Amino acid sequence: MQKIVDFIKMSFNTKDFIPLHEPRFIGNEKKYLNDCIDSTFVSSVGKYVDIFEEEFAKKVGSKFAIGTVNGTAALHVSLILANVEKDDEVITQPLTFIATCNAISYIGAKPIFIDVDLGTMGMSPDSLVEFLVKNCEINGNKCINKTTKKTIKACVPMHTFGHPCEIDKIKNICEEWNITLVEDSAESLGSYYKGKHTGTFGKLAAFSFNGNKIITSGGGGVIVTDDEALAKRAKHITTTAKIPHPFEYVHDEIGYNYRMPNLNASLLVAQLEQLEKFLENKRDLANKYQEFFKDIPNIDFIMEPENTISNYWLHAVLVKDISQRDDFLSFTNSNGVMTRPIWKLMNELEMFTDCQKSNLKNAKYLEERIINIPSSVRI
Repeated sequence: MQKIVDFIKMSFNTKDFIPLHEPRFIGNEKKYLNDCIDSTFVSSVGKYVDIFEEEFAKKVGSKFAIGTVNGTAALHVSLILANVEKDDEVITQPLTFIATCNAISYIGAKPIFIDVDLGTMGMSPDSLVEFLVKNCEINGNKCINKTTKKTIKACVPMHTFGHPCEIDKIKNICEEWNITLVEDSAESLGSYYKGKHTGTFGKLAAFSFNGNKIITSGGGGVIVTDDEALAKRAKHITTTAKIPHPFEYVHDEIGYNYRMPNLNASLLVAQLEQLEKFLENKRDLANKYQEFFKDIPNIDFIMEPENTISNYWLHAVLVKDISQRDDFLSFTNSNGVMTRPIWKLMNELEMFTDCQKSNLKNAKYLEERIINIPSSVRI
């Protein structure tokens, strides 16, 4: 274990404490932030919101981008736009951050958990097909769960740690079963599957700019879509559904105070300018980790899956011997190197224990063995 700690500290060129993933503000962040403050437009109206949305859409190859206050809000609204309603069901994966299931639950819908693939850590297309064939039928152009009699409206796969899942196969399955595909791309800015950016396969997608993401505004998110009508409605309901007017306050439906403040957007415009540099830096670290862990018995470094370019947001290793995991975590954290286990499976949390699920053997295998190691951009 000491060898691992020494290598990580050498890679970051420090003997001090190394966090898991800290932000880097090395560009125009202070310049744009001061400009935003001087303009007095610090809330949800301001030029940086417009600039960010335009530049982000270009970056990922979508037609529209709508900034939100955080990634969970982006996913919540995306599901509303996908016509998910109370008592509907949404297929997702158990190996994900809680925000995925929280967004589903805010609507009053219920998640169904489908197993992941070992190679991607994302939703398994084979498990998805198996579940649908066994449990569902198409009735009146709706996907009906024969067990619960409820409608499955959406499917939310997640690109785990920035590694794309087999999203094209999932898209085809969703189209066959009349299920709307909404990508949880919170972790995957800068990641590509077969040459196409994540978040552009589904009808809608959500990205996150939390403080630990590859670019950050402290808090922030964005919805992307190619559907102009959905983009306009996203802007409308994330700004309290207020009808535009010089002075009247009229709202035409239940809306949300979810729009991204101009302050956050000013940071993101500067962070986007650094994205390619960040991606290159993180890929270099991934290559160093891969080479190092080749010589460490019973520990594999997680590399990008086939047909993908990963952003390597969070680097991860798989400890083959379960008994080693806690020793790894205890030793590294006690010696100034922050490491963390992967999330507890969603179906094991009290709120979701009664949710329908497929055989989750791969998700459980990964939950017991995956460890995140320091992943910050090195300066």
